[in-house]
Amino acid sequence: MDERLTRSNWIKHGLRTLASEGVGALKVGPMAAQLKVTRGSFYWHFRDIADFRAQVLQSWRERTTEQVIRDLEAMKAEPDRLKHLMRRAFISKRGLERAIRSWAAEDKRVAATVAAVDKRRVSYIADMLVATGVERQKALSRAAFLYWAYLGQPIVMARRHASIPPAELDEISALFEE
Repeated sequence: MDERLTRSNWIKHGLRTLASEGVGALKVGPMAAQLKVTRGSFYWHFRDIADFRAQVLQSWRERTTEQVIRDLEAMKAEPDRLKHLMRRAFISKRGLERAIRSWAAEDKRVAATVAAVDKRRVSYIADMLVATGVERQKALSRAAFLYWAYLGQPIVMARRHASIPPAELDEISALFEE
């Protein structure tokens, strides 16, 4: 790897490391060795490991919540935004999501960020449902239920129940818009 890694390169590596090995693997020395650079490359971009971890967490929030919402907003005229979101969410790999939530279980600042992300996601799903004509209180309950399903799906052990075909996801999303 080139000695001139960018801050973004380090953060992407941090996200991959977090997803595959957990927060305990976010250590300067081992990450620098994996990237074949010196520790100085890390310290060129970050004050310390706490700064790096905070930026990794912010990147997770940006990529998995704010960017998804921007993508969906760009489809505002499309009537099937909920179907699109469900396909995107339920078919994606979620190792990073699990790792972030494990990290949140041991770090109050991370837990606060995760709670804010959860609130933002549920609120956005509810807004999507309201836009289809669902009454606000029902939309909030339905959005929370969909979100709980999203969070719980990765822990299902039986393979036949661990995934849902895209066409069935479309049928399920239609149930929530009625």
